[in-house]
Amino acid sequence: MTRFGIGYDVHKFTTNRKLIIGNVEIDYPLGLAGHSDADVLIHAIMDAMLGAAALGDIGQHFPDTDPKLKNIDSSELLEYVKIMLDKQSYRISNIDSIIVAQNPKMSPYIPKMRERIADILKIDFDLVSIKAKTEEGLGFTGSEQGIAAYAVVSIER
Repeated sequence: MTRFGIGYDVHKFTTNRKLIIGNVEIDYPLGLAGHSDADVLIHAIMDAMLGAAALGDIGQHFPDTDPKLKNIDSSELLEYVKIMLDKQSYRISNIDSIIVAQNPKMSPYIPKMRERIADILKIDFDLVSIKAKTEEGLGFTGSEQGIAAYAVVSIER
Protein backbone atom coordinates (compact mmCIF):
# COMPACT_ATOMS: atom_id res chain seq x y z
CA MET A 1 0.00 0.00 0.00
CA THR A 2 1.28 3.46 -0.92
CA ARG A 3 0.69 6.32 1.50
CA PHE A 4 1.21 10.04 0.93
CA GLY A 5 2.00 12.93 3.23
CA ILE A 6 2.17 16.65 2.66
CA GLY A 7 4.43 19.06 4.50
CA TYR A 8 4.73 22.82 4.71
CA ASP A 9 7.07 25.11 6.57
CA VAL A 10 7.92 28.78 6.63
CA HIS A 11 10.56 30.90 8.35
CA LYS A 12 11.17 34.62 8.28
CA PHE A 13 14.50 36.20 7.43
CA THR A 14 16.80 37.40 10.19
CA THR A 15 20.30 38.83 10.48
CA ASN A 16 23.43 37.19 11.90
CA ARG A 17 22.43 33.71 10.84
CA LYS A 18 23.54 31.36 8.05
CA LEU A 19 20.97 30.47 5.41
CA ILE A 20 20.69 26.68 5.34
CA ILE A 21 18.26 25.06 2.89
CA GLY A 22 18.27 21.36 2.09
CA ASN A 23 21.36 20.94 4.30
CA VAL A 24 23.27 23.32 2.00
CA GLU A 25 24.61 26.71 3.05
CA ILE A 26 23.34 29.38 0.65
CA ASP A 27 25.44 32.47 0.00
CA TYR A 28 23.08 35.23 1.17
CA PRO A 29 23.36 38.07 3.71
CA LEU A 30 20.31 36.87 5.70
CA GLY A 31 19.45 33.62 7.37
CA LEU A 32 16.17 32.20 8.65
CA ALA A 33 14.86 32.62 12.18
CA GLY A 34 14.04 29.47 14.08
CA HIS A 35 14.76 27.33 17.12
CA SER A 36 16.82 24.87 15.07
CA ASP A 37 18.88 25.81 12.01
CA ALA A 38 15.52 26.77 10.39
CA ASP A 39 16.04 24.57 7.33
CA VAL A 40 12.62 25.19 5.84
CA LEU A 41 12.96 22.49 3.16
CA ILE A 42 14.01 19.70 5.49
CA HIS A 43 11.25 20.70 7.91
CA ALA A 44 8.61 20.42 5.15
CA ILE A 45 10.00 17.04 4.08
CA MET A 46 9.97 15.75 7.67
CA ASP A 47 6.36 16.82 8.13
CA ALA A 48 5.41 15.07 4.89
CA MET A 49 7.19 11.89 6.00
CA LEU A 50 5.50 11.95 9.40
CA GLY A 51 2.12 12.67 7.81
CA ALA A 52 2.43 9.80 5.36
CA ALA A 53 3.02 7.41 8.26
CA ALA A 54 0.39 9.09 10.50
CA LEU A 55 3.07 9.79 13.12
CA GLY A 56 2.15 13.39 13.97
CA ASP A 57 4.20 16.44 13.02
CA ILE A 58 7.59 17.94 13.70
CA GLY A 59 6.27 20.27 16.41
CA GLN A 60 5.07 17.23 18.33
CA HIS A 61 8.38 15.37 18.05
CA PHE A 62 10.76 18.34 18.12
CA PRO A 63 9.14 21.15 20.13
CA ASP A 64 10.69 24.60 19.91
CA THR A 65 10.62 24.70 23.71
CA ASP A 66 13.23 21.92 23.99
CA PRO A 67 16.59 23.53 24.81
CA LYS A 68 18.45 20.44 23.49
CA LEU A 69 17.17 21.30 20.01
CA LYS A 70 18.40 24.91 20.04
CA ASN A 71 20.35 25.51 16.78
CA ILE A 72 20.36 21.78 15.97
CA ASP A 73 21.25 20.76 12.43
CA SER A 74 17.95 19.71 10.86
CA SER A 75 19.68 16.82 9.11
CA GLU A 76 19.91 15.15 12.54
CA LEU A 77 16.14 15.50 12.92
CA LEU A 78 15.60 14.15 9.40
CA GLU A 79 17.70 11.09 10.26
CA TYR A 80 15.55 10.53 13.34
CA VAL A 81 12.32 10.75 11.31
CA LYS A 82 13.79 8.22 8.86
CA ILE A 83 14.44 5.86 11.78
CA MET A 84 10.83 6.32 12.90
CA LEU A 85 9.62 5.26 9.44
CA ASP A 86 12.08 2.36 9.36
CA LYS A 87 10.67 1.07 12.66
CA GLN A 88 7.22 1.03 11.05
CA SER A 89 8.65 -0.86 8.02
CA TYR A 90 8.07 2.06 5.64
CA ARG A 91 10.38 2.98 2.81
CA ILE A 92 10.36 6.25 0.92
CA SER A 93 9.31 5.85 -2.70
CA ASN A 94 9.34 9.54 -3.71
CA ILE A 95 9.88 13.08 -2.43
CA ASP A 96 8.63 16.06 -4.40
CA SER A 97 9.24 19.52 -2.97
CA ILE A 98 9.10 23.21 -3.75
CA ILE A 99 11.09 26.07 -2.21
CA VAL A 100 9.27 29.41 -2.48
CA ALA A 101 11.64 32.39 -2.35
CA GLN A 102 11.94 35.61 -4.31
CA ASN A 103 15.62 35.69 -3.39
CA PRO A 104 18.12 34.16 -3.24
CA LYS A 105 17.94 32.13 -6.40
CA MET A 106 17.97 28.43 -5.48
CA SER A 107 18.66 26.73 -8.82
CA PRO A 108 22.48 26.65 -8.44
CA TYR A 109 22.11 24.83 -5.12
CA ILE A 110 19.39 22.30 -5.97
CA PRO A 111 21.63 19.44 -7.19
CA LYS A 112 23.62 19.56 -3.93
CA MET A 113 20.39 19.74 -1.88
CA ARG A 114 19.05 16.66 -3.65
CA GLU A 115 22.33 14.84 -3.05
CA ARG A 116 22.45 15.74 0.64
CA ILE A 117 18.83 14.78 1.32
CA ALA A 118 19.22 11.49 -0.55
CA ASP A 119 22.39 10.74 1.45
CA ILE A 120 20.77 11.58 4.79
CA LEU A 121 17.76 9.39 4.01
CA LYS A 122 19.87 6.65 2.37
CA ILE A 123 17.73 6.69 -0.78
CA ASP A 124 18.53 7.08 -4.46
CA PHE A 125 19.17 10.59 -5.77
CA ASP A 126 16.40 10.23 -8.36
CA LEU A 127 13.80 9.78 -5.61
CA VAL A 128 14.33 13.39 -4.47
CA SER A 129 12.80 16.22 -6.50
CA ILE A 130 13.33 19.86 -5.53
CA LYS A 131 11.95 22.80 -7.46
CA ALA A 132 12.22 26.51 -6.75
CA LYS A 133 9.58 29.14 -7.41
CA THR A 134 9.14 32.85 -6.83
CA GLU A 135 5.82 34.51 -6.11
CA GLU A 136 6.37 37.31 -8.62
CA GLY A 137 6.74 39.85 -5.80
CA LEU A 138 3.49 38.79 -4.08
CA GLY A 139 3.01 37.70 -0.47
CA PHE A 140 5.60 37.50 2.27
CA THR A 141 8.04 35.43 0.19
CA GLY A 142 7.60 37.76 -2.78
CA SER A 143 8.35 40.77 -0.61
CA GLU A 144 11.45 38.94 0.66
CA GLN A 145 10.33 38.61 4.26
CA GLY A 146 11.00 34.89 4.39
CA ILE A 147 11.05 31.52 2.64
CA ALA A 148 8.47 28.74 2.47
CA ALA A 149 8.69 25.13 1.39
CA TYR A 150 6.17 22.45 0.44
CA ALA A 151 6.77 18.72 0.18
CA VAL A 152 4.87 15.60 -0.75
CA VAL A 153 6.32 12.23 0.24
CA SER A 154 5.11 8.80 -0.77
CA ILE A 155 5.99 5.76 1.32
CA GLU A 156 5.36 2.04 1.01
CA ARG A 157 5.48 -0.95 3.32
